[in-house]
Amino acid sequence: MAEPLLRMRDIKKQFYGNYVLKGVNLDVYPGEIHALLGENGAGKSTLMNVLFGMPVIKETGGFEGTILWDGQPMSITSPRQAVDLGIGMVHQEFMLLPGFTVAENIKLGREPLRDTLLTRWLGTRLSRVDQDKMRTDARAALDRLEVSLDEWAPVAGMPVGYKQFVEIAREIDKTNVRLLVLDEPTAVLTESEAELLLQAMQRLAAKGISILFITHRLDEVKAVANRITVLRDGEVAGLLDAEKASLVEMAQLMVGRKIEAADLPPRTKPLSGEDMLTINNLEVDMPGERVNGLNLTIKRGEILGIGGLAGHGKIGIANGIMGLYSAQGSVYLNKDKMPLGNSLWALRHGLAFVSEDRRGVGLLLDEPISINIILTAMQAQGKFLRHLPGNIQMRNDREIEKFAREMISALDIRCTGPHQLARRLSGGNQQKVCIARAMALEPDLLFVSEPTRGIDVGAKRLVLDQLVKINREQGVTVVITSSELAELRQVADRVAIIYGGKLAGILPPTASDAEFGLLMAGKGKEAVGL
Repeated sequence: MAEPLLRMRDIKKQFYGNYVLKGVNLDVYPGEIHALLGENGAGKSTLMNVLFGMPVIKETGGFEGTILWDGQPMSITSPRQAVDLGIGMVHQEFMLLPGFTVAENIKLGREPLRDTLLTRWLGTRLSRVDQDKMRTDARAALDRLEVSLDEWAPVAGMPVGYKQFVEIAREIDKTNVRLLVLDEPTAVLTESEAELLLQAMQRLAAKGISILFITHRLDEVKAVANRITVLRDGEVAGLLDAEKASLVEMAQLMVGRKIEAADLPPRTKPLSGEDMLTINNLEVDMPGERVNGLNLTIKRGEILGIGGLAGHGKIGIANGIMGLYSAQGSVYLNKDKMPLGNSLWALRHGLAFVSEDRRGVGLLLDEPISINIILTAMQAQGKFLRHLPGNIQMRNDREIEKFAREMISALDIRCTGPHQLARRLSGGNQQKVCIARAMALEPDLLFVSEPTRGIDVGAKRLVLDQLVKINREQGVTVVITSSELAELRQVADRVAIIYGGKLAGILPPTASDAEFGLLMAGKGKEAVGL
């Protein structure tokens, strides 16, 4: 058997004292399609950043371990060095210039030149771009993918699926490419486009190009991969032969972990079982997290966990119901039909939402903690205002500061006081401010999306404890959407798993890893007997 093209040995990486890679080993052989699986936060992107020499690795202290390329130890310290070795990478975020054409983006930084009359005397700075050669090369790269794109079409306004093909064409146009890293390449593609890409990957592999395929779509892994490495919590959870591995086995390795018993406070009264929110045939047009006909019922007083692999729609549910993305279907709150797309209606009828994007949507980073806590309640419900003669309203700063201090104390927000800017808080404390803002609305139903993403272990526990406390002491129904299935199983009464934009099934938190693996692999009927 041939020697591996790439060997990564005992790769460790820490950020600010927290290890996110804990001794990872990875081998990729010539012409192999090697799938890299793992939940969000498992370490996939960090491992690829190490391989590609991304600046963030060096800027945060480098890494431990060894990289062998063609059997030779390599210190890859920059993307340029990785490219020179023959490593190409297509990132999740598009890196195209919208004002340029397809061909110009494919050849960017490697434009073919031809001499002019002045070149001989004044040097290559006066060479001209060889448009014919550029077009020929771009056309050849697109043809290898069997994509019928016009090479002179502008990238601006192009469908996202086409942009993905342009990104990949740019990498395979490089004459020395030997290893191609594809990070979630099908996440933005339609089913037919994804099928074309998978076929193209197989053709490239047949010509000797190795492919590292990062994805959450297990059926695609089964269709094209030769071997599979599963990461979990920064470690290799398993190395599988794709031909022999089942979807359930893959999913189980991704999510299976020791579930620590949480010492949850008891409820003052048992759950009534009464339906609070009924969702019928919900569709949400959230890019990357589309919901495709979801049916789900939320019970009054419960903590409902919503889990599933990335890209299958779990994030889209709350965003659609709360009006942040276009939604269709029927949603009934206490048997009253909600007007979808109307955030103000939702906020005024007892719903609140803590977004997964706390820095982009959840917080005003350059405003003090106090304003962040009360602003939504003030705007949507008229709270924290002084009413003066002549229908004049003014902000009640005394009431605002009093309430902010109460929230800082209740949620243990570590800060210098209510006037500290939100930007200067740690991630965990920023998340607590988002929860405080939701609580200022005095909600009956609280949606919380990815509450522990990007915060340290200690802060995660504090945030989850606060959500349980809100549920137990104030009777708030809480819906937690999270990629951290283990955390959902610690605090939720029920866990709903979303697959393909629909409900795959609902399980008690005590269900086995195998049962959760079935649902996360889209095998809902087998798992729950539907």
